[in-house]
Amino acid sequence: MDLVKNIALRFSPTGWPGFALFVVSAVCVIAFVIFCLYVQYIHMKYDHIPGPPRDSFLFGHISTLLKVMRDDRLVHDKFLEWTETYGPVVRINSLHTVVLLVTSPEATKEILMSSKYPKDPYVYKRLFNLFGTRFLGTGLVTDSDHDHWYRQRRTMDPAFSNSYLRGLTHTFNERADYLMEKLEEKAESKTPVLMHHMINCITLDIIAKVAFGMELDLLDTTQSPFINAISLCLKGMVTVIRNPFFELCPWNWKFIKEVKQATKLLRKTGADCIAERKRAIQNGEEVPKDILTQILKCAAEEKDEDHEQMLDNFVTFFIAGQETTANQIAFTLMELGRAPEIVAKLRKEVDDIIGSKQEIEYEDLGKLTYLSQVLKESLRLYPPAPGTSRWVAEDIIFDGIHIPGNVVIFVSSYVSGRLDRFFSDPLKFDPDRFHPNAAKPYFCYFPFALGPRSCLGQNFSQIEARILMAKLIQRFELELIPGQSFEIQDTGSLRPRGGVVCTVRSRSHARD
Repeated sequence: MDLVKNIALRFSPTGWPGFALFVVSAVCVIAFVIFCLYVQYIHMKYDHIPGPPRDSFLFGHISTLLKVMRDDRLVHDKFLEWTETYGPVVRINSLHTVVLLVTSPEATKEILMSSKYPKDPYVYKRLFNLFGTRFLGTGLVTDSDHDHWYRQRRTMDPAFSNSYLRGLTHTFNERADYLMEKLEEKAESKTPVLMHHMINCITLDIIAKVAFGMELDLLDTTQSPFINAISLCLKGMVTVIRNPFFELCPWNWKFIKEVKQATKLLRKTGADCIAERKRAIQNGEEVPKDILTQILKCAAEEKDEDHEQMLDNFVTFFIAGQETTANQIAFTLMELGRAPEIVAKLRKEVDDIIGSKQEIEYEDLGKLTYLSQVLKESLRLYPPAPGTSRWVAEDIIFDGIHIPGNVVIFVSSYVSGRLDRFFSDPLKFDPDRFHPNAAKPYFCYFPFALGPRSCLGQNFSQIEARILMAKLIQRFELELIPGQSFEIQDTGSLRPRGGVVCTVRSRSHARD
């Protein structure tokens, strides 16, 4: 070391500062060489797995994916293209990490149905914060600790039991009727309607009321910040996951500031709701067994009154309970606007079963079989949550391909739902794929995931969707405005880019 120091001091015109710079530079060079050697090791470990050529040795496929995002195209269409080219297991490189896109039904079954494959900690821990502000934390969706997640899930289950959901049917009807009144006004004024926005408002009204006891009445105001806040958080979420360099660019800092403010707004709203519910409980008031009550119960059972943990679950359910249903209904209306023969069958079913009834009963929903088929087909083509990832710690074999352990597996409902080896003419909207007598898709249709970590709120969502859709079909005729986009927008969840703009006309038999 003395020899190195003497050499550095002898040849450095600035003495000790030059020596320090020499040491720092040497350490950086050595660290970079070690990192490059590790990247080469990862390449050697996984390069036997099919995949597209890397854009570069170091950055892998990052450039391709960033270009898709810059062009405002759908990353999942690129995944579909790669799957069609390279098969059921596709390697995707990013710096020193590898993600395997898997569409094999047997592999999907193995990965999702078993609790031994936890959620990918790299992805879900990145959602703990959004740009330094706590976001989903260790809520039910992002908790990668299986034991802690299981205790949370067990405590939350009563808020989604069939008996409890049955009791919510009246509230679903009430909020749906509120939407119908607003659409009646649009029909009378012959004003085009941005259906996605209106459905967004009503689904957020519903989750706020039945889950947290909040009265938002968003269709009566243009000032509510919640829908914009949710959109900003979702965009921030997908950016954090896909672009590791986003925060380094000064031109992105304005957006980052807006996302942080949106995150703080949602958590502040949750804090106010929790404080109000705690006050009611302490005063001996009767409170519903809703999601908010279960969040408090979960904290009590864990003997963990961590306020931030409770807010994690508030934000999780506030976003997930609104976004997925709204997008599903909007996509369904978009497709129905191009399929008058499907609309005719839906009208006949709704007229036969619901007739002119004001209140749709829980028992009615099971009889709306064709409507259920339509909604399932919509989820096949347009799953609002297009995929999920799992961590595989040990070596495994998928479709004859050896997969070394310590790797992320991404399973995509979007890609699987659009592959012609699973669905004939996959881009055609065909509800008969889900006819009760049709063959059931074998682990290639999972819009709410599968297995122990499947979506807790899927029954809630589909009851809500069927009631809203049945009332829309019962009361109105919707016609798409010509010239709008039918493209998909990726904001973390998938939504219709054009907003589904329609003219609305009342059906004469519904006026009584």
